[in-house]
Amino acid sequence: MTETTFFPIAELFELVKEIFVSAGCSDGQAAAISRVIVAGERDGCKSHGIYRIEGCLRTIRAGKVVPDAVPTLGVDDSAIVRVDAKGGFSNAAFELGLPALAARTRALGLAAMVINNCTHFSALWPEVEAIAEEGLAGLAMCPSYATVAPAGGRTPLLGTNPMAFGWPRENNHPYVFDFATSVAARGEIELHRRAGKALPEGWALDANGEPTTSPEQALAGAMLPFGGHKGSAISTMIELLAGAMIGDAMSQEALDVLGTTSLAPNHGELILAFDPQKFSGGRKGNPLAHAEILFEGIMGHGARLPSQRRFAARAKSIADGIELSAAEMAQLRELRQ
Repeated sequence: MTETTFFPIAELFELVKEIFVSAGCSDGQAAAISRVIVAGERDGCKSHGIYRIEGCLRTIRAGKVVPDAVPTLGVDDSAIVRVDAKGGFSNAAFELGLPALAARTRALGLAAMVINNCTHFSALWPEVEAIAEEGLAGLAMCPSYATVAPAGGRTPLLGTNPMAFGWPRENNHPYVFDFATSVAARGEIELHRRAGKALPEGWALDANGEPTTSPEQALAGAMLPFGGHKGSAISTMIELLAGAMIGDAMSQEALDVLGTTSLAPNHGELILAFDPQKFSGGRKGNPLAHAEILFEGIMGHGARLPSQRRFAARAKSIADGIELSAAEMAQLRELRQ
């Protein structure tokens, strides 16, 4: 039987934070990064857990991120909250801007947070979940670097370009989804490579633009968008809204600057927040209660709501601790040195 260790969540957070502080991160940057990485492990999202530490450290050592950056916040009378990450990781920038985003959303009904000049590596669900905890609906998106071929193409042009949505629920976990607009997150390709497992058909192309199930060939070639032209169009929308529109890099530009896919890319992020109470305009009924009719209908059909497995994993981690394999423990010990 494979040996495993159960870490209390707070203890794993302190260990991961120590690794980042030792690498030169400020306390604020290290804490924000660690919260997201540990949340990934806590919720059973291995592709966004401690696996991501190594890439972040490579990015720091390569001088492609400012590990002690102090993001700045700009708020005016418009619906747009602006955060300049100052070349640091996106996580600290988001945490800085969230209170202002929530306040502007409650005042106006709809507001946006624009994060510029950030290095991005993490999942988006922690952000829309944090917005939902404010009683607001949230939509977050960002480009990446060019690793995905557009529908009908044979070489990378688009990023994995994730998009996440969160809806608040009273006395229940929020409705949350977070997915790459590629068939799978790039981290899933890497996890298949590490495990020596073939990819499912239809995930990727090799360097010659031919279909492949080899993780190594996929990493050297191109991933595919989900749903063919539909995923490709959504991915293009994200390039436009969270790249061109906010005056930041699109995925090909991010890759051109970085020169490699082994480091975390620098670009921007767009987050939209909506106040359901403001949008309902005082019409009869509570929009959150109204939404429960839909959720109950979905579950009544025997379907599972997105993130239900993640919330179940979270409950187990809170009760028992985060389960780490012997290999993961060895990785943490090595990174701690």
